[in-house]
Amino acid sequence: MLIGMGSDLCDVRRIEAVLTRHGPRFVQRVFTAHEQAAAERRQGLARLGTYAKRWAAKEACAKALGTGFAHGVFQRDIGVENLPGGQPVIRLAGGALARLEKLRPAGCEARIFLTMTDEHPYAFAQVMIMAEKTGAA
Repeated sequence: MLIGMGSDLCDVRRIEAVLTRHGPRFVQRVFTAHEQAAAERRQGLARLGTYAKRWAAKEACAKALGTGFAHGVFQRDIGVENLPGGQPVIRLAGGALARLEKLRPAGCEARIFLTMTDEHPYAFAQVMIMAEKTGAA
C-alpha cells in the first residue's frame, strides 16, 4: 500500500550559487558525511549534480513523509546512499525515521523507493513510501 509520495525538481545552478556563497557551512548543515564524500569525489558539473540530486531527494522524501522540513524532520535526517550496484537508497535517522514509524501501519514494514537523475541544469528525484505486510499471510 502506498503511504507517501513526493517529487522535487532542483535547478543545479541554485545549488552552485549556495555552495559558492555558503560553502562548507551549507554542506555540513544539509548533507551527511557519506553524501559529502560521494560528491567530493567528483569534479565540476558531476559534483554539482551529485549535490543537487541529493537535495532533490531530501525534498521529495520530506514531501512523501508529509511534513516537509518541519515537525522535527531535518535535511540531515534524510541521507542518500548507493548500493554496490549503484541503486540509490534513502537512509532515515532522527525525526525523519520517527515520522516514518508514525506512518507505518501496524503489521507492516515500510519500504522507501528512490529514483533520481540530473541533466544540467536540472536534477530530479522521486520518492515512494510503501507499506508491505510482514509475516505469514
